[in-house]
Amino acid sequence: MAEINLEVTLRKQIGKSKAKALRRANIIPAVVYGEKINFPISIDKTKFQRLMGSHAAENIIINLKITDEASSAKKSKEKDHPVLIKDIQYDPLKGSVIHVDFNEISLTKEITVKVPLIAKGEPIGVKQDGGVLSHQVWELDVKCLPKDLPEKIEVDVSNLKINDDIRIKDLKLAAGVVALQDLEMVVLSVVPPTKEEVAKPAEAEAVVTESVKQEPEVIKEKKEKEGETPEAAKEKPKEKAKE
Repeated sequence: MAEINLEVTLRKQIGKSKAKALRRANIIPAVVYGEKINFPISIDKTKFQRLMGSHAAENIIINLKITDEASSAKKSKEKDHPVLIKDIQYDPLKGSVIHVDFNEISLTKEITVKVPLIAKGEPIGVKQDGGVLSHQVWELDVKCLPKDLPEKIEVDVSNLKINDDIRIKDLKLAAGVVALQDLEMVVLSVVPPTKEEVAKPAEAEAVVTESVKQEPEVIKEKKEKEGETPEAAKEKPKEKAKE
């Protein structure tokens, strides 16, 4: 994959108040973590936003070019650190980036990363038969050397018909990239269109008729429970008339 460089500066001033001052100056405070290292840096906000806009930055190898200003203003030394983005913190109101954590990696050791799965094309089952494309897996867990890490995995779905699917075992991964999830797991599929069942007029009429037939029976049961027989109920009006 292409080498992506990001110029950063070693940050010697730490603390909440210092971090707020950096953000006001359009600079993002960050930290680099590793097996034996842990040090703060600062990033130009505009450069980082440009990087995020042009790449799926969470799963790309970034080569941090760290400038450490020496005691002499004329001298400085640069150290390169290959890293992955570990975490990005956002302002809950503005949505802007306020802090970044990086993980330093070794270019000679395999890493485990989540890679986005992108559906490409329009399935036949959707275009011709009105089916729906179901995207079940959005990220694939892979293991590989940093140099083999794909930025994304595109999956051609144009030949999928109704009830067809693509599983992890069907994906065409680059040499050296190994999927870690169940190979039988369905990634994408085309499902039939959903149909709403509407009751036919004849069926609806039958339901109403049956309800009307059952109504007198309900009244009859109610009167019998109260200790009054249907015959006694019929006789009561006649006795009132005689009085």
